[in-house]
Amino acid sequence: MVEKTLDLKLARLHADSSCQDFLLADAKDADMAYGIAAPGKSPEHYSQEGKFRTLAEYREQIRSVIRQAKVDIVLMSASTNEILTIEERLFDSSPITPAARANDTTDIHVATGSRYAQQAARPFRSATIDHIQCGKFSCTPEERTLGANLGLYSVTYNNDVELDLVTLEAFKEFRLEAEKKGFRYFLEVFNPNLPEAVEPEKLGQFINDRIVRDLAGVTKAGRPIFLKVVYQGPKFMEQLAAYDPHLIPGILGGSSGTTYDAFKLLADARKYGARIALYGRKINNSEHQLAYISFLRLIADGEIAPEEAVHAYHGALQEMGIQPYRSLADDMQLTNPAVAYGADPSRIAVPALPRNPIVAKNSQVSRSTGEPDFSKMTQQEKTAYNRKKWNRIIG
Repeated sequence: MVEKTLDLKLARLHADSSCQDFLLADAKDADMAYGIAAPGKSPEHYSQEGKFRTLAEYREQIRSVIRQAKVDIVLMSASTNEILTIEERLFDSSPITPAARANDTTDIHVATGSRYAQQAARPFRSATIDHIQCGKFSCTPEERTLGANLGLYSVTYNNDVELDLVTLEAFKEFRLEAEKKGFRYFLEVFNPNLPEAVEPEKLGQFINDRIVRDLAGVTKAGRPIFLKVVYQGPKFMEQLAAYDPHLIPGILGGSSGTTYDAFKLLADARKYGARIALYGRKINNSEHQLAYISFLRLIADGEIAPEEAVHAYHGALQEMGIQPYRSLADDMQLTNPAVAYGADPSRIAVPALPRNPIVAKNSQVSRSTGEPDFSKMTQQEKTAYNRKKWNRIIG
């Protein structure tokens, strides 16, 4: 079996807390939350029709992400894990680690017309560890390596002693079972889903305090391999990263937003100590998932700035003949409150990116756009330019 980038990077991060390795996960577990709409809009979708991809199309998109091999983890539902990991063996020859959602608290039960997400979260597990590891009720020791051996376990605290105690008891039960069966997990800590559960100015500290308090009584054998939290801004990410370098904090992506929302969030979280980003809707709702992931990878590896990445992503869409959802100007708006520090999060203009200095050195450059002037290039030069660009973007 191919060595996994997850294991290599985690080893380096534990050995050296200043290591700049960064992990990316594609969260393709939306069928555990959204029902029919989970796979995302179909290319034939029209607003009045509400047509979505099928589950088969959703899984085919996951296969393409696995083939691309630019993320470190693909997170799936137990049922998708059964097909792609256990039956098709797609991860055997891939550097990507398969993972499955190990629980589904009621605040992610988003059925049309439901009110579950507005009520206090309750712990619940559809999948069992055995079903994730081998696809059936009880695994033999040999069968535990057939499926995924990594799961996402999520908790939602609402600052209510009775509710939160039930959440903690369920987490303890899961941890003990995971330790017994040699199952690894990462811990997702959602913000409270009840309004006014915690004063807004104290929310970041509340989440950090809950994490470190709840894991203080957990020994290495039962600890998560990393964390997944809402990005609360530089102060709280730095605080969490500095408290214990072996906790390894990561961020969740949240709603789709603009392309700049996603790219800026990743860059800022990385700057202030996060070492993992798990994006679901941001990737799944993009115009071209593989190109989008490629730019996330470049940002995660510190090779490109988020502003430059948005411009380049739009250029890639243009090359592929794909109509972007927004104009470049609109897609360069920052609308995510998590990265709009102290400013109006609804509309933040970002200055236009200056011309790429590397491109500007080439005499065959349009002064008006800063892009190569293809009218002055030979066919060989055009071919070489495009080959180099697409090797970098798509891989």
